[in-house]
Amino acid sequence: MDRILIVDDELNMRLVLGAMLKKEGYEVASAADGREALQILQSGPVAAVITDLKMPHLSGMELLDRMNAHHPDIPVIMITAHGTVATAVEALKKGALDYITKPFELEELQSVVAKAIKTRNLKENELFLPPEEIDRPGMIGQSPSTMEIFEAIRRVAPTTTTILITGETGTGKELVAEAIHRNSPRKNNPLIKINCAAIAETLMESELFGHEKGAFTGAAITKPGKFELAHKGTLFLDEVGEIPKEMQVKLLRVLQEQEFERVGGLKTIKVDVRIIAATNRNLSQSVQEGSFREDLFYRLNVFPICVPPLRDRSDDILPLVD
Repeated sequence: MDRILIVDDELNMRLVLGAMLKKEGYEVASAADGREALQILQSGPVAAVITDLKMPHLSGMELLDRMNAHHPDIPVIMITAHGTVATAVEALKKGALDYITKPFELEELQSVVAKAIKTRNLKENELFLPPEEIDRPGMIGQSPSTMEIFEAIRRVAPTTTTILITGETGTGKELVAEAIHRNSPRKNNPLIKINCAAIAETLMESELFGHEKGAFTGAAITKPGKFELAHKGTLFLDEVGEIPKEMQVKLLRVLQEQEFERVGGLKTIKVDVRIIAATNRNLSQSVQEGSFREDLFYRLNVFPICVPPLRDRSDDILPLVD
């Protein structure tokens, strides 16, 4: 039985989380702060840690630093209030697996803990590749920034982490996505690509989630969407910044719960899909302007990879010419 460690200075939060996890079949341990959590980590195996950010004695961020040093294989999930989401994203950059926002639903907790267990199992099976064995088709370069991208691919490919690739048009964002998929445990399953900028707004929901026969004029047959086609594989959302605002809510739900309904359908379809998104937009600016949802941005930007233009990595020019 997998043991989950809950770390929170609020007793009620520990009790609520513990009850939810026990109901799902997990063994639960709890700690009131980071120092107590470190003692529990020394006492026996822990499959995942769920920790609050703000705690006395040793904060969630400090606990994360200690775990990176002494327990790097145990995934960490942050609990955050709405006002501290930006801090949680900072924790993601430091190695936390994901975060849940108060108040949270059972389904969201189930999804993120299942992802944590899967990630822990992957690490235990040592699926990380040495840099020289990374399959990176079409990617050529030797500049420091290109080598950083290769290292990022090596680190993130074996996980289930959501990735946001940014960079100007033509820098090779799709090649990075392909390399991540080909070096992941999902490499024998589909890599489904969709250019969000090339789909009419009225057809976006049908393209992503599919539709039932007769759902709208012209829907002569039942058609699965891109999420269904990518089940057990990877879905690459290119130009994700072009997704209409009303569709962003539905995309956020799928990211959180890994389930959806087809257009015109009543049945809830569950999928196991790894999301890689890409954009040439500055999504932080789009969030400030109100054209892109802040919560969706944080969900996509779990592991950011920036692909610089060739003018900023001149060391790559000669290898490309060769």
